[in-house]
Amino acid sequence: MKMKKQFKYILGVSVCALLTTTSCKRSLLDPIPQTSITDATAFDTPDRILNQVRSIYQAMKNGNFYGGRYVVYGDIRADDFLNETSNNVTGYDVYNLNPTNSSQNTVKNLWSQAYFTINMANLFIDGMAEKGTSVVGQTLANNYIGEARLIRALSYYSLLQYYARPYADGNGSKPGLPLRLTGIKGPGFSDLARSTVGEVYTQILADLDFAEANLPLTHGSALLNTTRAHRNTAIALKTRVLLSMRRYADVITQANKIVSANAPFTATTGVAHALQADITNVFKPPYTTTESIFSMPMSTTAGDNPGTQNQLGFYWYMNGSTPGSSEYRLNPAGILSNANWGAADRRRTSLVYTNAGNGKMFVSKWTTGSPYTDYVPVIRYSEVLLNLAEAIARTTSGVDARALALLNAVRQRSDPSVTLAPADNAALIDAIMLERRIEFLGEGLRNNDIMRLLLNIPAKGTAPSKTPADVGYIWPISSDELSLNKLMTDN
Repeated sequence: MKMKKQFKYILGVSVCALLTTTSCKRSLLDPIPQTSITDATAFDTPDRILNQVRSIYQAMKNGNFYGGRYVVYGDIRADDFLNETSNNVTGYDVYNLNPTNSSQNTVKNLWSQAYFTINMANLFIDGMAEKGTSVVGQTLANNYIGEARLIRALSYYSLLQYYARPYADGNGSKPGLPLRLTGIKGPGFSDLARSTVGEVYTQILADLDFAEANLPLTHGSALLNTTRAHRNTAIALKTRVLLSMRRYADVITQANKIVSANAPFTATTGVAHALQADITNVFKPPYTTTESIFSMPMSTTAGDNPGTQNQLGFYWYMNGSTPGSSEYRLNPAGILSNANWGAADRRRTSLVYTNAGNGKMFVSKWTTGSPYTDYVPVIRYSEVLLNLAEAIARTTSGVDARALALLNAVRQRSDPSVTLAPADNAALIDAIMLERRIEFLGEGLRNNDIMRLLLNIPAKGTAPSKTPADVGYIWPISSDELSLNKLMTDN
């Protein structure tokens, strides 16, 4: 039993999970069926290698990770949502800022799935070095490895947002994560001390730099350009990572690669990213707009959607004909109450649903019923524009014209009647931060913004506030990791 538990929580399950497109359900001691792909043959053909790449994406879009719960947690920690069900299975402990080391559905499952995804990426990278590159050639091999390294980078970044102190607290010197960079195929490799936050960020940026240099400019179709990483995906994610490190000049350098100097802002190389004229297009089929830099695709096929109690629509949405569970409604005292979010804004009129029976309001970006096949956005072009606007504002004085133009591009796309005109630099930064809350409501970015700026986590309902010095500002480490990794320390 200990071996099985170790594989599940620390090693990312066994290697057979990488070598097939479904989860491994047999003991490693069982005979391998003749139809299985073994470790020795997994990299023998181009088709098998491509299936390995797909399996890494499949791990990332699991409901416990980027298929749903990771995104949900990023919003319910803050003050724009109120809990409706008091259900710890669906994050009530996260909402109350009191999860424990042994919180199975939150602390343990997110840690487990993120490290499972990391191990999948590591096993693939190792397999390409051993055999795969000779099968598909160096160029295609580097494309594939770039995808694996981008997913590994995003997984480590995601873990940092919950389980480690923000970079700004000590300039990256605080305990970060066990930095596992080689694949684990069996027991005996659990012990690994935490690298610092700064060391983990350094590896994240190294992975994204490799991805930028080696990913294709385009995958040739709107679907693949949305659901598989390309060069601009790596650049876009670097703007997010660097913003979390408060490296604002570097945010500007990266964003300028895919944002034109003047409006209308577009990416002039690689995939031609641009804002959608109508924001609702981003959240409805086919989900493959020019704004959708990277999304997790879902379908009705069994195992190809987030699964029970993981889906964004399940958490956020309530409608009489196609209901979600409505685990969380919008807080009337949160962003809804801000006078600077106008009544005519398309994000309010079309992406917020008001229940006629009780007047409660819900996010309606994800509205399909069970099994909830709406794509989950990982990063959109509007985020890159606002990342750039904020970085410019924080490195200049006064009201920078380009930063303001970027801000108004996002606002006026949804509310053409408004032209934002902040009076000074502080007001410009405030307006950008407000725009982020409105634009990405329900998309999980609120926690990132609070953490990177060392802000207090606001109170909401009966849930308390937390200062950066309070217990609960970040999560404890999974009890499974603490049990199996003798070098691990808790937060």
